[in-house]
Amino acid sequence: MSSDLENGKDGVDDRSSLVRAAQYVRMSTDHQKYSTENQSEYIAFYAAQRGYEIVRTYADEGKSGLRIDGREAVKRLLSDVESGRADFSALLIYDVSRLGRFQNTDEAAEFELRCKRAGVTIHYCAEQFENDGSMMAGLFKAFKRSMAGEYSRELSVKVHAGQTRLIELGFRQGGAPGFGLRRQLVDENLQPKGELAAGQHKSIQTDRVILVPGPPEEVAVVQAIYRGFVEHDRSEREIAEDLNRRGLRTDLGRPWTRGTVHQILINEKYIGNNVWNRTSFRLKQAHIRNSREKWIRRNCAFTQIVDAGLFARVQAIIAQRSIRLTDAQMLDVLKALLNQHGALSGLIIDESEDCPSSSAYRNRFGGLLRAYSLVGFTPPQDYGYLEINKELRRLHPKIISDILTGIGQVGGSAMLNPVTDLVRVNDEFTLSIVLARYRQTGTGAARWHIKIDHQLRPDITVAVRMDADNRAPMDYYLLPHLSLGDAFLRLCDHNGLGFDAYRVPSLESLFALSRRAKLRKAA
Repeated sequence: MSSDLENGKDGVDDRSSLVRAAQYVRMSTDHQKYSTENQSEYIAFYAAQRGYEIVRTYADEGKSGLRIDGREAVKRLLSDVESGRADFSALLIYDVSRLGRFQNTDEAAEFELRCKRAGVTIHYCAEQFENDGSMMAGLFKAFKRSMAGEYSRELSVKVHAGQTRLIELGFRQGGAPGFGLRRQLVDENLQPKGELAAGQHKSIQTDRVILVPGPPEEVAVVQAIYRGFVEHDRSEREIAEDLNRRGLRTDLGRPWTRGTVHQILINEKYIGNNVWNRTSFRLKQAHIRNSREKWIRRNCAFTQIVDAGLFARVQAIIAQRSIRLTDAQMLDVLKALLNQHGALSGLIIDESEDCPSSSAYRNRFGGLLRAYSLVGFTPPQDYGYLEINKELRRLHPKIISDILTGIGQVGGSAMLNPVTDLVRVNDEFTLSIVLARYRQTGTGAARWHIKIDHQLRPDITVAVRMDADNRAPMDYYLLPHLSLGDAFLRLCDHNGLGFDAYRVPSLESLFALSRRAKLRKAA
């Protein structure tokens, strides 16, 4: 910052006339392009030029912008503003993305509205628009918020692809090694560099982590667990009780339980397989247990400490437990477990001596959620959207087929690309058909999220808004190609002329675009 600016020569000289303001700064990692110091410097320049005095700073350092949770500074800011403790009337933020990269832009809008109602106006110092409440400011903010969320989504896709590649190369991606194993740091040439202790992480980007056998005494315990289960017909609980009597503890220093023994018996890392993506927490939205076909694996990536044949015998015994039971019997056991605990989870199931494993319920009923619903249990978090998405994937080919039929009935030609799902009409333009699930906000307002995929560059995106039951189309948006890059559109019941001009109650207008007309031959 220049000395002239600090002395107020180009800014506002009379400090008594300055408007009291707070600043909010945030960064996700230490490697981020815009550090909190850089943000503060630009905000100070903005304040000097506009007549603001920064009297308070709220900083979230090393915090993701995907959610409010975990960002103590922004929570404290809202508390100060809404409680009347705030001694400022303006809030200065570097740009829209620093407030958050919410996947639901309504969260950012709600934050700003709460501040505004409390008499605190927000200014985005580095943006090319004034946050003055005008229609253009609203449009720019909506677009910027969508792009901020889209940036995180695209980054998530890239990170997932990079992690998948590393798993397939045989490298470990996070998580504790487990009892009997250790994390080994290797360089880019796969040369060992040392063992990583609990809580330690690699510090050089090109270094990688693999799993290696742990101390011989731990390896011997793991092998004894497998032999006891197969050769001596001992249950997981009996093995756990024996380990505890011997004074042994798990890798986390805790007593052994049926569940911890069970996890050792079913984890493929003990036969050297590198398996990842069993569960996912993409964009910090919801923990999801992925189906087996989505798992990423590399067999024989590490040195095995359990014989593969012995491991296979263990899996056969565990699978046989549920094979002997009918569907009704498995559900009766689950219902009894629910009555005993008042709730269900994978951990509760795996800790129960007389209950098939959680994986057995997933395999038999197509997922734990399905099994839960059959015994009348609803988890605290609503996962119903998973079933809705499954139904929408089933409807998608039918809707595409209906569009192909409708175009053909008016004399047009349409061809579906089976790889991209783009429909080419009359060899003139392409269509992308997107189904938008109906969802409700916490206040009961209707929302539809639409992904515009510009990598495929469709000429028209046919956005199908589903009805409240997500069973049939409610209406359609015929959206022409926009040069805005990939984007999410978040629609509500009424979206203003800018978007609702593209809304149609049926696809007749789309079919009319495809209609071929005979031209009279020129004289």
